[in-house]
Amino acid sequence: MSARLDSPSSSEEGLGWWRSTGTAQSDSPHPAATKRLTALSLTAPPLKERGIVRFAGYAALFDRMDRGGDVIRRGAFRRTLGDGSPRPLLWQHRGAQRIGTVQHIAEDRRGLRVIATIDATSGSAAKARSMVQAGAVTGLSFGYRVRHYQIGPPRLLLDLDLVEISLVTFPMQPDARVHLLAA
Repeated sequence: MSARLDSPSSSEEGLGWWRSTGTAQSDSPHPAATKRLTALSLTAPPLKERGIVRFAGYAALFDRMDRGGDVIRRGAFRRTLGDGSPRPLLWQHRGAQRIGTVQHIAEDRRGLRVIATIDATSGSAAKARSMVQAGAVTGLSFGYRVRHYQIGPPRLLLDLDLVEISLVTFPMQPDARVHLLAA
């Protein structure tokens, strides 16, 4: 099957978050196995030519202890995501270094899944883009305020105000990473 991964779709399942363009053909000998896929835009230049990198990954993973001894429980972001406010994409949690846009953010069974773009027109964004493309920086993290938690070892985070998403060198949750990159 041939497809381009350069346009987001409205679907929220796995790689279905990306919409392909062109015709998809399977290896099946049956004619019904070929289907036409719709494109969002046939006139936009490829992401690479526009200096943009799109990625997907997890900024938080549920029910796993982070390096600080906290555990985020499923549903901790439900209230804050319900307000529909956009969240910035920052470089290393630095508020003055906005490097792109978070296009989609949602809780799924595994954690807080994000799709974002790095717009490499500024100094910090260009550095972030090159480091992500080289695989030197793949960590994802998030800035937050705790609204409700349960004491114990470990501290269970039950309700959080989500402030921002960041590309980071060392995430608090070691497995919170970029896992799909399209340039």
